[in-house]
Formats: sequence, C-alpha cells, structure tokens
Amino acid sequence: MRLALLPALILLALTPLAQAQTPAPAAPAPVAASDKPLAVVNGKEIPALYGDLVKREMAQGQPDTPQLAERVRESLINLELLSRAAMDKGLDKEPPLAAALDIRRKDQLAKAYLEDYVKAHPVNDAEIQAAYDKAKAEPAEPEYRARHILVKTEAEAKKIIADLGKKAKFEDLAKKQSKDTGSAKNGGALDWSDRRAFVAEFSDALAGLKKGETTKTPVKTQFGYHVIRLDDTRQAQLPPLDAVRGEIVKQLQQQRIRDAITSVRASAKIE
Repeated sequence: MRLALLPALILLALTPLAQAQTPAPAAPAPVAASDKPLAVVNGKEIPALYGDLVKREMAQGQPDTPQLAERVRESLINLELLSRAAMDKGLDKEPPLAAALDIRRKDQLAKAYLEDYVKAHPVNDAEIQAAYDKAKAEPAEPEYRARHILVKTEAEAKKIIADLGKKAKFEDLAKKQSKDTGSAKNGGALDWSDRRAFVAEFSDALAGLKKGETTKTPVKTQFGYHVIRLDDTRQAQLPPLDAVRGEIVKQLQQQRIRDAITSVRASAKIE
C-alpha cells in the first residue's frame, strides 16, 4: 500500500539541509537489517521501515543509490528533531495543526480501509464479462469524421462559406486560414470521435449535417467561429474484451469503493 507520507515541499526543504550537513558517502552503505533502526535520535529509534516508505516518496524514479539512502536518513533525522521541537513548544496542541494532523491520519486510515476492502472483494471474471455484455448491449453513439476551419470573427467565417460556394477547396482554406494549428496542417481534418469529444455548439451543428455537407452559417463556440464539414459517419464498435479488461476492472473496483462507503454510512448514526 502506497502512503503519501510527506508533502514534497517538506522533503525539498529538508533534503538540501541534509546534504549540507552530511557529505554523500564514498562507498555504498551497508543494507540495514529490518530490525535495525535507521538512526537513534536523542534515544528514540527511527525504524528502518520509515526509511523504506520515505525513500519511495523521494526517489521519483531515481535509482536506489547510497546517496539517496543518506538523503532519506538525514531527512528523517531532521524531521524527528523538528517535530520534537514543535511538540516541546506545544504546537501540536494548537487547534488548526491538531485538526490537520487528525485529518491526515484519518485520510491514511480511510485509504487503507478501502484498499483492504477492494482486496477482500476481488473482481471476478463473471463480473467482468457481465459488465462487458451490458456495455455491448447498450446503443452506441455514432462517430463522426469531420473537418473544420476556425477563425476569430463571424465575418471571416462567412467569407470562407462564400468562397466554398465558389468551389474553393475546403482543405486549402483550412491550411491557409484555420487558427486550429493541429488540424489546419491536415486540411482541417479531425479524428474519428463521437459527440462527447466536442463542445455543445460544435456537437449540435455536426449532428445536424448530412455526409458531405458543410454548415451554411458560422458556428460560434468559446474558441471562435467554425465552418464545419461532415465527411463520414460510422457506428462505434466496442473493442474486444481483452482490450478493455483493465478499464472494466478499474470501474468495478470503483464500485467496490462506493459499496464500502455505503456500507459504513448505513450502520452509522449521522446527525
């Protein structure tokens, strides 16, 4: 289970200090046994487990080196000293900090409970197949292959529509005038997409076109004014089960989490 132990800002604040105090070792440090503390600070042991957890946070893809291990050790020593100094001053009793500490603790416990619940209620093949069959039975949204030309003003869009009426090529006008640089280089061509990929005004205009038809008036969206041509439509095909199995598992696990929350709330007295 992955725990977000320390905010990145704390680590960044502590690590340079550790580097300034302790030079990187010239040779790899011996691997500590699991029962051997990482350090002992004023008589209090810092368990090796703390180092393992914090190293995971600090590594961020870096290789596990003696230098990294030393940074982790020094950061935890600094953390122990600074947190003890804060408690000695009674800062942990101040309501805002006490509340923040309590929320952080409860957050970690809640995540641990949900992970344990999902682990104890694994998704099985029958559920995956049932979810896939349900999705397959639902009517699929049609997909559109369209082109568009995006300009800043309505007047520019009207001029483009007029030029198209005079047999100008849509692709040529898109390359020269469209402000959507991603599609302009391809003659205004957009990828196959269903309506959910577009803003409402664009989507509605597209759905109202027949194959090969161009909008007769400019379509205004938050991006500017569009001239749209519908090149083709097709019925979306659900990918094979093996291709979407991972996504289905994630969705079912999310349902497990909702079930866990519903369960604990059902037995609670909430006023």
